Amino acid sequence: MAKELQVSTKGVRAGILRTEFNEHAEALFLTSSFVFDNAAQAAARFANNEEGMVYSRYTNPTVSMFQDRLAAMENAETCVATATGMAAILTTAMVHLKSGDHVVCSNAVFGATIQLFNTILSRFGIETSYVSPTCPQEWEKAVRKNTRLFFLETPSNPMTEISDIPALARIAKSAGVLFAVDNVFCTPALQRPLDLGADLVVHSATKYIDGQGRVMGGAICGSKALVGDVMVPFLRTAGPALSPFNAWVLLKGLETLQLRVMAESAAALELARWLQGHPRVSRVHYPGLPSHPQYELAKRQQRAGGSVLSFEVKGGPGGAKAAAWRVIDSTQLVSHTANLGDVKTTIIHPATTTHGRISPEARAAAGITDGLIRLAVGLEAVEDLKEDLLRGLEAG
Repeated sequence: MAKELQVSTKGVRAGILRTEFNEHAEALFLTSSFVFDNAAQAAARFANNEEGMVYSRYTNPTVSMFQDRLAAMENAETCVATATGMAAILTTAMVHLKSGDHVVCSNAVFGATIQLFNTILSRFGIETSYVSPTCPQEWEKAVRKNTRLFFLETPSNPMTEISDIPALARIAKSAGVLFAVDNVFCTPALQRPLDLGADLVVHSATKYIDGQGRVMGGAICGSKALVGDVMVPFLRTAGPALSPFNAWVLLKGLETLQLRVMAESAAALELARWLQGHPRVSRVHYPGLPSHPQYELAKRQQRAGGSVLSFEVKGGPGGAKAAAWRVIDSTQLVSHTANLGDVKTTIIHPATTTHGRISPEARAAAGITDGLIRLAVGLEAVEDLKEDLLRGLEAG
């Protein structure tokens, strides 16, 4: 699909493969294996001398359509899909890292990402240093002779800090380090890290790409040399494969991705402005607000602020955590769940859930206080969301 097409058009049209029936909607291929014409063809495909479907663990038409569409939207040469977003991060690490390597990672990434680096990769002799997502100088100082990967999530979860992707790309390139960006919050509808200098883009397709909280999936986008040539063999052997059914659902999600994300971003901005003026709220973290420390950077890198915001409530009886819990427990409309990227607005207390397994020191370094609440805005009427949040804030 031509690159001059807009992201919304690519989300609808890119990557389509039609069968002999010439169906208009993408076909769902629920099959574990594929039949060969003859023994010579089977031998050629197993030897990678002929392209074609072999086994759905690593070749499936529906999965291929999803991969091709997302690659087009990210302006990437290729994409490899995985079972989950965490499987995408693990695949990136297992393919591009080895024992003795060093990783520089933002200290404001998803809690499970920190657990992966700290408790699993460390067992294989891979060391990780954590630095501020907003201070490129810290990344530069953290580089060692054995540094092989920069890993970043921007905007950060849940503080919505914005990292300077081009600045970090220059540092990584100068040091000969691979640079991967988790684009889960923005998706290609709002931000394309490859265009800004990143080498790899990682997705949890479970979130905004699906958009309705139905299935899990992940993906890695980048050059053929860094993704397709090296990750497909890993997928074939290790097996963190995306199911064809989930790929089909995610294809449907990509069709409406830009419409959803832009509408949710507009609602989030309105809610952020409203929360900023509430007497029970001490601070709102949202890249679309001029009060955000990286507001100007966000305007340069993103088409909109995104749908995730976080806010800190003032402490009352029992302290900040109790006040935050009262707000959450008093809501009746928003969903109390850790997932995000859904058309249904969700609310969570990061310090005791998504980031509860990391150390208090790590939470403090990331700015995650006991009074912090994360809100992922969906497609409900904004006035209804305000009323529901007001019920919780008045209870505090």
